[in-house]
Amino acid sequence: MRIVTQSEVERLLPVGPCVGVMRQAMSATSRRDVTLPIRQFMPIPDAPGKLAIMPGTLGEPACFGIKLVCKYDRPHDDPLGTHVGMVMLFDSVKGIPLAMIEGSSLTAIRTSAASALATDILARKNATRLAIIGNGEQAMRHVHAMCAVRAVDHINVWGRDIERARTFAAAVADDTGIPVIACKSAAEAVAGADIICTTTSAKEPVLSGEELEAGQHVNLVGSAIPAAAEVDDVAVERASFYVDYRDAAMAAAGELLGAIERGVVTADHIVAEVGEVLTDETRGRNNDDQITMYKSLGVASQDLAAAHAIWRMAEAENKGITVDLMD
Repeated sequence: MRIVTQSEVERLLPVGPCVGVMRQAMSATSRRDVTLPIRQFMPIPDAPGKLAIMPGTLGEPACFGIKLVCKYDRPHDDPLGTHVGMVMLFDSVKGIPLAMIEGSSLTAIRTSAASALATDILARKNATRLAIIGNGEQAMRHVHAMCAVRAVDHINVWGRDIERARTFAAAVADDTGIPVIACKSAAEAVAGADIICTTTSAKEPVLSGEELEAGQHVNLVGSAIPAAAEVDDVAVERASFYVDYRDAAMAAAGELLGAIERGVVTADHIVAEVGEVLTDETRGRNNDDQITMYKSLGVASQDLAAAHAIWRMAEAENKGITVDLMD
């Protein structure tokens, strides 16, 4: 078994190449060439955290495994971040472990790459103006992910703490060479944007549907439980709504589930999974005025596809640490 650490994960699978890996994973997901039990959370007694458990199988490449992620509340600048974990990858033919891969970077990369894939197939082809709502790790990851699929030439940023947002904006500008403006409100940030990424830990909506404009594409990334939502019912209702996996969306997509509960939309409001759009482009954007919205929840097929790609490259380069478990 090969152990692959965080630095090697970052080197072996940057976000640009990972978009192609997510394309294959999402196609397999919508073909149901996967096994995807719904993510489970186990609270940790007397601790401010929980364990997320995500098992699954993938048909091609033939593998199975599980992601274990400890989600703990930590200060904004804590080097551990909020997610610490690993992906255990197994070979489906022999039933043997192939790798243990650091999970927080893998998750961050594949999440932003999946949003980039959704953006590539749903956003207007001439989209250049990006709005980032939030200023944490996924906010920075999504800047680079959007730049991988569109020629971004301007970025607006908003966060609850304006000083932190300004610091983040300066870091993005320095990192990308793109003009970045820290805005005083979410409404100001999304005005005139072509692509919007919400990457917050908000429990209540930070963006109203009344603030959305014709033709925008929105990636909802931050919330992953039924009780949390980054946008309101009006936003959900106005948008053509896309998901990574229907079963997961109907279990945990807080924005959609809240709108359904309040009678604003029905489950049929989901236009398609991303993988379905890959095989039938008519299910994607129909015109330049359409508002498209992708709800990112993340599924084990994405983790397995990314893990297998990392393992394959680590094997080819003999990187990581090899361990003989039978020794």
